[in-house]
Amino acid sequence: METSVINRVKELRKEKGITQEQLASELNVSRQTVNSIERGRYVPSLELALQTARFFNCRVEDIFILPAK
Repeated sequence: METSVINRVKELRKEKGITQEQLASELNVSRQTVNSIERGRYVPSLELALQTARFFNCRVEDIFILPAK
């Protein structure tokens, strides 16, 4: 069973006025990883999701949304 997770990473990144490269540097991942997350092709690990939430100063649930069935 495939689970689709919606995320707001691109929206939050643009609100902050930073590039994918800058976000990747802050999270210690590649720009390609940020791009894959933003495009919904990669669901980050719990650790990376928590780091992302800390960076954007919000809750994980505010960034990564599991749609209702």
